[in-house]
Amino acid sequence: MSNDEIFAAAYREHYWAVSRYVARRLDGRTSEVEEVVAEVFTVAWRRRADLPPAPLPWLYGVARNCLANAVRGLGRRRRLLDRLGNDDTAHGRHTVAGPDAEAPGAWVHDALARLSQADREVLRLAAWEELGVEEIAVALGCGRRAAAMRLHRARRRLRAEIDRLRPSPATATKEHGHD
Repeated sequence: MSNDEIFAAAYREHYWAVSRYVARRLDGRTSEVEEVVAEVFTVAWRRRADLPPAPLPWLYGVARNCLANAVRGLGRRRRLLDRLGNDDTAHGRHTVAGPDAEAPGAWVHDALARLSQADREVLRLAAWEELGVEEIAVALGCGRRAAAMRLHRARRRLRAEIDRLRPSPATATKEHGHD
């Protein structure tokens, strides 16, 4: 059997086992589970010549490494949400979620999605990748002052989108004529 055939057999035989392994560790968050499983099999494809005769434990090892990368990414996202939450608290905005409320922080992703790709990138570099202005400048291939200005403007636009999506209680009261 060729390496391609060995990989195909391992994929068919172990896809669901790897999916369950990942899902249990990510509490079933479907989109992240799918991303991690795709990464596992991408690694397996690249290293198909190394697949052992009994590949499942090896695939679990690959999944473990991919999960570690995913968890680091989730930690960065949580820190972003914490920062935004702290910023909201500092500005007197308090959101109380009901039992059927959307997932925590989903509105942040909605606000980000409304921004340009360039704004999203500079914000992600700062918040998710935890880069400083100097490092952002290198990543974007621009000067430090330009990076600082891009970050400042992107943060201002994100704040405007957040305010549009989640108006403060005072704004909501005025809009509904309860002032």
